[in-house]
Amino acid sequence: MLPMRDTLRRRAPQRRWSVRLRVLLAAGLVLGAGATSSLADWWDTEQASATFRAGEVPAPALTRACEYSPGVIGLGARVRIFWALPPGYSLADVRVLASTSGLGSVLAPLTGFSVQGNTQQLADGTYRTEVPTNLLGGLLGLGSELEIAITVVNGQWVSRSASVASNAGLLAGIGGTCRNL
Repeated sequence: MLPMRDTLRRRAPQRRWSVRLRVLLAAGLVLGAGATSSLADWWDTEQASATFRAGEVPAPALTRACEYSPGVIGLGARVRIFWALPPGYSLADVRVLASTSGLGSVLAPLTGFSVQGNTQQLADGTYRTEVPTNLLGGLLGLGSELEIAITVVNGQWVSRSASVASNAGLLAGIGGTCRNL
C-alpha cells in the first residue's frame, strides 16, 4: 500500500484538472457558450421600400427663331438667341457653351463670354443673348457651323440645353444662317 503522501500527490493533479474543467464550464454558461440562437428574427414580416431620383433642373426654352447678323463684311458677326428661364432661376444660374466642330461635338464654355453682359431681358420677360462669332468664322465663313447651347446649373446638376446652330456662310457672312435645334 502506498503511503498517504503519495496518494495525495496523485489526487492533486486530478483535482486541479477537475477544478479547471468546472471553471471552464461555468465560464461557458456565463458567457453563453453553447447557447442556441433563434431563427425568429430571420422570419420577420416587416418590409420597407424607397425611391431614389436624380435631381432634375428644368431646361431653358427657346422662345423664337434665332437670328444671324453678319456684321460688316463678316466683322462683328453675332448670333441672337431668344429664350426663357425656368421659374425660380436667374441669369447667375445660366451657362453658355459652344462648339465650332459641328453638331454633336463636345461643347465647351465660351472663353471671355459673360451671360449677364451679353443678355438683355425683353418686355415680355424673356431674354435675348447675343453671342459674337469668331473673326475667322465671320470673315471667311467657309461653311463652318457653330453650335451654341444654353443650360441652367443648380449646384452640380445641369439641365438639358436649349441649342441653336449657325453657319457663317461662305464669304464675309453672305448666306449666313441660324436655326433652333
